[in-house]
Amino acid sequence: MRFVEPVTLTGCQWAVLEPMELRHEPELLEAARDGELWKLWYTAVASPDAVTAYLNDALKMRNELGALPFVVRRLSDGKIVGSTRFFNVDAQNRRLEIGHTWYSRSMQRSGLNTEAKLLLLQHAFEKLQCIAVEFRTHWFNFDSRAAILRLGAKQDGVLRNHQVSPNGTLRDTVVFSIIASEWPTVKAHLLHQLAKARD
Repeated sequence: MRFVEPVTLTGCQWAVLEPMELRHEPELLEAARDGELWKLWYTAVASPDAVTAYLNDALKMRNELGALPFVVRRLSDGKIVGSTRFFNVDAQNRRLEIGHTWYSRSMQRSGLNTEAKLLLLQHAFEKLQCIAVEFRTHWFNFDSRAAILRLGAKQDGVLRNHQVSPNGTLRDTVVFSIIASEWPTVKAHLLHQLAKARD
């Protein structure tokens, strides 16, 4: 049995996280078109001609490395509005990373994003008994860095020249985490944020 098994996570008002499958390709493409997210040079959202490869890579990561990629559906109408995943899974040390996250522009900074993160973190800390959950983002992805901090994560550091980006530039990666002892406070904060969030 794997540390991370496929599971559907359903929120109370905004989000449903469903294990990603190849059949989700058309809906993911439609979601990415809202804001033409593939044009952001500092993040990795599949362009229209690369969605199949994106899905195949996500499923390969699931099958070979124990990751769990999700599509994110809007609870109100079932429409796919983004994607996220558990990956860099370290079962022995009960750690994982939440990342490869993107949302249609119309859903960014919404209650849906907050509830999706709550569902992921709740599953990681309360079901999987993780001792830490990590988040990483590009130094220049200022929106992502701010969103991670709003969750209640703390910055651990910056990995300088960590990766070569698809466009050939060198990526400095900002690393954040939430540890198990912080989870009750972070959970209370996210529930408070949800209570006042917009859909």
